[in-house]
Amino acid sequence: MTNDVERRILLAHRPGVDGLCAGYRAWWSRLVPYPCWQVEWLTSRQARASVARFLGGVR
Repeated sequence: MTNDVERRILLAHRPGVDGLCAGYRAWWSRLVPYPCWQVEWLTSRQARASVARFLGGVR
């Protein structure tokens, strides 16, 4: 293997913000149905927190 090939592999598999590399994320997205229940749970949790902050400031 050349240094260029090794560099490209390392760049493609660099962990993102969530700790997963792009290749793993692409593979995992094929296995997980969308919409993912975890995403739905997280967005509803964020919405509740935002409403609670808003109502907390009103009181």
